[in-house]
Amino acid sequence: MSVIRRVLVSSHHPPLKNYHKAHISTSEKSMETQPKEKSSPHVLIFPCPAQGHVNSMLKLAELLAIQNLRITFLNTKYIYNRLIRFNDGIQALSECYPMLQFKTISDFHNEEEHPGFGDRIGDVIASLSLYGKPFLRDIIVSEKITCIILDGIFGELATDLAAEFGIQLIHFRTISACCFWSLLCVPNLLECNELPIRGEEDMDRIIRNMPGMENLLRCRDLPSFCRENKKGNLTLDFVVVRSQQSLKANALILNTFEDLEFPILNQIRLHFPNLYTLGPLHHLLNTINKPSSFKSNFFKVDRTCLTWLDSQPLKSVIYVSFGSFTPLKREEVIEIWHGLLNSKTQFLWVIRPNMVQEKGLLKMVKEGTSKEKGLIVEWVPQDEVLAHKAIGAFLTHSGWNSTLESVVCGVPMICWPYFADQQVNSRFVSEVWELGLDMKDVCDRNVVESMVNEVMVNRKDEFLSSSKKMADLACKSVSSGGSSCNNFHNLIQFIWSSSSYSP
Repeated sequence: MSVIRRVLVSSHHPPLKNYHKAHISTSEKSMETQPKEKSSPHVLIFPCPAQGHVNSMLKLAELLAIQNLRITFLNTKYIYNRLIRFNDGIQALSECYPMLQFKTISDFHNEEEHPGFGDRIGDVIASLSLYGKPFLRDIIVSEKITCIILDGIFGELATDLAAEFGIQLIHFRTISACCFWSLLCVPNLLECNELPIRGEEDMDRIIRNMPGMENLLRCRDLPSFCRENKKGNLTLDFVVVRSQQSLKANALILNTFEDLEFPILNQIRLHFPNLYTLGPLHHLLNTINKPSSFKSNFFKVDRTCLTWLDSQPLKSVIYVSFGSFTPLKREEVIEIWHGLLNSKTQFLWVIRPNMVQEKGLLKMVKEGTSKEKGLIVEWVPQDEVLAHKAIGAFLTHSGWNSTLESVVCGVPMICWPYFADQQVNSRFVSEVWELGLDMKDVCDRNVVESMVNEVMVNRKDEFLSSSKKMADLACKSVSSGGSSCNNFHNLIQFIWSSSSYSP
């Protein structure tokens, strides 16, 4: 803990008053009428090689390409190969946006033993951070990059390069604002002796010294890195120090919107004056442009689920998916399965090819689930599923992209978080936004059955009403004059501010 104790975040600041109106003032200047003497900016975008990170940062790349900015989207070879393999539209995407090109970088791992879809994702991030800088430097020079948008989990990877070439460095944190702020507050929590967590008996202790969300989070609601028995191989020191290093960037992008996380965004702005909230990014893209046909799937999509949903009654199906990363143990699969069956609610359950190690178990669950009870598939077009009239709720791992997609579609949630930001997200879903229930740290068939019945039957109207209100606010944020729409145009202006430079 000694490293993160040295980078304390001061929390003694007065609240910002009337900041919201000032920050989201409409940009009057059209993006099509930039100064003639400046060449078009060339932006390098480099996401962490994980589906949730690639998804949101590729949406941003499309948005910037629509504004006639040149974009180089950098993937590791492993991730790019998965995009090529499972997405027919990647060539069409390049044809649709002539200003958008894809480049690859090695992630310095053997593809046959690649840790990119498991608890060892930290190995890939560490390797790229250690060896990636010379490759980034070559791209900056050869492509005449004028701005870098870097996934913030890479920390200082591009800080020296941006300074060397005199170009803008923007960090994009793909997690929620509430989680990002939690990580920034960790050094202060250590100073106040609210951390570390002292065993299982400490998990329900309330965290008090976190400005903007005092007395809201329990120890179990903090990012999973704070736990002794944390999942994955990312340490608390690692993620906290990387979050602090974003302070060295020229600006920060968050995939959220003002009405969703405004009190926390006020706290973040005390440390990041150039903060651009652009979310929900997928909804902003669909509003500004026709819906993108490119979904950046890392698995083969089974579209037969949509035909099955067409035959189901309105709001009658609970959609179950734990994202592209979460592994499931045998007992967890069994408990969730029996809970769903016992609830008597129709379900659509995504079980990825790499989610369950025991293949015989998956076969048993599939054969034991008749189409009158539910449907189990390997991967789905999630945005289309959530928007389907038959979907009444979402049992989710609370990944940030999934949470935002559910918010946009007005679908209530049951949250079963696995790691990272998901513990914080699930607490906000249940206790702040009141969009569903939090099932963290429990995997019991009786609890699953009870929560499904609460969301789908007993409190159905209550959760649908609150979800509809938040969906309306999300739609407002990305519409003309909305906070995310205005912030996007302000970001374009910020990127143009350094476009005259050529390495």
